[in-house]
This record gives sequence, structure tokens and C-alpha cells, in this order.
Amino acid sequence: MTEIRELTVLFADLRGSTGLYETLGNAQASALVTQTVAQVARAVDDCAGKVIKTLGDGLMAVFPSPRDGVKAAVRMRELLERAASRKRSSANLRGLRIQVALARGEVVEVNGDCFGDAVNVAARLLDHAGDNETLITAEVLAGLPSQQKSRFRSLDLIGVRGRAEPVHVYVLDQNSGGDVATQFGEVVQNVVPDGIRLVWLDLDRVFDIDNMPIVLGRSVQATYCITDGRVSRSHARIEWHGGSFLLTDLSYNGTYVRFGQGSEIVSLKRGGCTLHGAGSIGLGSPPTDAAAPVVRFEVLHFADTEPGIDYARSTRG
Repeated sequence: MTEIRELTVLFADLRGSTGLYETLGNAQASALVTQTVAQVARAVDDCAGKVIKTLGDGLMAVFPSPRDGVKAAVRMRELLERAASRKRSSANLRGLRIQVALARGEVVEVNGDCFGDAVNVAARLLDHAGDNETLITAEVLAGLPSQQKSRFRSLDLIGVRGRAEPVHVYVLDQNSGGDVATQFGEVVQNVVPDGIRLVWLDLDRVFDIDNMPIVLGRSVQATYCITDGRVSRSHARIEWHGGSFLLTDLSYNGTYVRFGQGSEIVSLKRGGCTLHGAGSIGLGSPPTDAAAPVVRFEVLHFADTEPGIDYARSTRG
């Protein structure tokens, strides 16, 4: 039987399960992941949704309303944290994180499965989510009550794989404070910057805060396209948040940041840090790896920028 309805589609994925297979073995790790997905899936029933299918270490679900879908996303993280806090399982589950993406639109239900643009968008949007992040489309946001809407901030338009038109994406803001901490725990309180310059080989571009977010990746739909096989399709994201540029790793191989020659390298594995000053971003390997694709960055204050400087030449060496 075929049915067409307006639904909110949710995709969720557990990250960090690869390490479980290495430490526990295939059988035990598979059982633990399956059990954890089942625990997380309880949030769907709790919020008036329906699980369409489980996908290894993830699931797909649909909800009548955007509000219920967002509530389920928040509940999923709570259930995962609760499972990890139990004494017997905490050591194995501590490294697991959840990423969630939601879209809304016309969905075709056929024999228990769902198809349509909203399904495709939610599935692809998951590639852009960091650890413990919930991303939603503008259509989902429009259906939320004011209190829930206030918890989301705009990431603006993001190109998603397989779709010609970019999607306006919002992220659930887990922090209510205005200051953004660096990876070292320091709070950045400098003069608010105006833009950021990125240089990879001959690709030298300047972005102001109105151009945010910037997606660095191998995909031709990425804002800053890096045509190197070691780079993920959507490898990292730079967004404007709290008066600073925040870099978030979206890849499997990690993103690495060095803020100056000889300084400590910050390793981002599905995490984020604030970019300040100038430095290097290694995609998949540290900037010290000569074979790694390395993007040089400089946080700019346009009033102090001198025209005619060859930044690409001045940052080599």
C-alpha cells in the first residue's frame, strides 16, 4: 500500500563504534552496538514517532510533527549518556557519540519504507553533523514552537550531496554562553574579526562573516573544494559563532590545527576549536606531514589588511 504524507524524517548515527570492534571483537561489539541502537530508538516511541529501519549503528524514523522529531533527537543523546554512565558498560560506551539530522517534506510510504526528497536530505545532512550535533532544515524549524526555535542557530545554506539546490541548515545550540572556548580551554575575548583567509596551493580565498558557514571538503559542492583523495567529501566546517570562527571536524580521519610554527598541534576528532591568529589546518593528517593536504588560515581584521600582500607566498616555509 502506498501513502503520501507530510512528515519529519530523522536519521541518527552512532560514531565511535569502530574502536569497539578493535577492542572487543566482532561478535561482542556487534551485540553491544545493536543493543545501544535499540536503547536510543526508545526515544522514537517516547516522542510519538515510528522507526522505519535500523542501519547497523544508526536508524531512520519519521514523526508527524517537527516538535516531536526534535524532542526525540534530544532524548536520544540523553539515553546514550545514561547508557554510558552505567558501571558495567561505561568503559565500552564512553567513546560513542550520536549525530542526528532532520528534514521535513512530502514522504512516500511503500511497504513499510519511506522515500522522497525529505528522506534524501536528512540522510545526506548527516554527513555534515559533528559529534552530538543535531542539524535540521528550515522546514523543520518553521514547525517548531518559539521556545524550541530559540535553541537553534543558523548555519546558512549548505550544499548536500545529490541535490542541486543548497539547504538552509540550523544546528541545535548546546551551549547558552556567548564565549567560545579553544581546544586548550582558553576563552577568546579579542577584537571581533571581520573575515578569514584560506590558502591551499593556488586556491586563495577570503570569506567574511556573511559567507558562513564554509565547508571544506572534496565534494564539488563544498564551499572550499580540496581535490585530494585523502580529504572527505565534507571534511570540516568553519562557522561564525559567539564572535569567533569555530572549526568543526566532520571526517573519519580527523582534522588537525597548528596555530604557529613549532606550536602544539590540536587534534580534532569530531570536535571543534576556535581559530585565531594564523596557522595551518591538516586534513586527515597533521600539518607536519609533508604529504598531507594543508590549508593555511589567517583571521582578518579588514581595517588592518594591507592591499597587495601575497598571502600565499608570505605563509610558505
